[in-house]
Amino acid sequence: MTSNDQNPILRFLEKQGVLFLDGGLATALEARGCDLLDELWSAKVLAEAPDLIREVHLDYLLAGADCITSASYQATLPGFRNRGLDDEAGRSLLRLSLTLALEAREAFWSDPTSRGGRLEPLVAASIGPYGAFLADGSEYTGDYDISDSELLRFHRERWDVLAEGGADLFACETIPTLREAEVLLRLVAETPGQWAWLSFSCRDGKHLCDGGRLRDAVRVCGAEPRVAAVGVNCTAPEYVASLIGEARMETDGPILVYPNSGEEYNAARKKWHSDRSSQPMADAAGEWVWRGASGVGGCCRVGPGEIARIRRALMP
Repeated sequence: MTSNDQNPILRFLEKQGVLFLDGGLATALEARGCDLLDELWSAKVLAEAPDLIREVHLDYLLAGADCITSASYQATLPGFRNRGLDDEAGRSLLRLSLTLALEAREAFWSDPTSRGGRLEPLVAASIGPYGAFLADGSEYTGDYDISDSELLRFHRERWDVLAEGGADLFACETIPTLREAEVLLRLVAETPGQWAWLSFSCRDGKHLCDGGRLRDAVRVCGAEPRVAAVGVNCTAPEYVASLIGEARMETDGPILVYPNSGEEYNAARKKWHSDRSSQPMADAAGEWVWRGASGVGGCCRVGPGEIARIRRALMP
């Protein structure tokens, strides 16, 4: 992990006022024909077709993303063990997740015609919640039958591997509870020179998925000086404006928002349904920045095309 005394997000805010995030890695992989109906989700592509992951990262950079996140959201040593891989093989796949993102950034940055007047993009090491490993929908509830010490041990295994991989910061994503955030904050505090953002999944305009208040979680995150940003992701877009206001009551620092497309997800069937009519994300992004968002991107069902539209809308 790259050690940096300055919050790596700030140089983007100073130059262009907003950080453009990528979209859903799994969404883009499915568009390329990958079958992700699997407990490892996009992490299974690390073993089966890693070149596709590199290509998707590059797609997002070319679309205008200033930050790409590694294919490690659902990549865990316990998950790989369940597939019969020993821990060294699992660690190799975790390291590969960062290598692919770093290679994509190098390919993008080495081409003057594509980088234009851009700043060199960031690579974030993705850390998904414990519920993502369970693959039972509990990442959207935080209802875990596990002690705090076990939860810390689970996250530390992956964290320690990714911390050595050369990313600019950690992206702790889709956190459904303050309890899990506090475990991750402990790891941030224990890793010298390390920055991380913590992004929460929310069930409405004020509450985390487990029912706790977002503003309480943001306040706790603010006590750790190496938190580069707080945010919300994997959340319905119609809640984002209100959630920005909740977060702004507790922080003057960067706030990242990267919601889902607005479609409904059935966790049991692992399928999306277009039951909701929502505003195009590129249209909503201007309001989100006006309300105080510092970074904008997408999560599930948001691909490179939408990221390109968001960037054009905010930087015409």
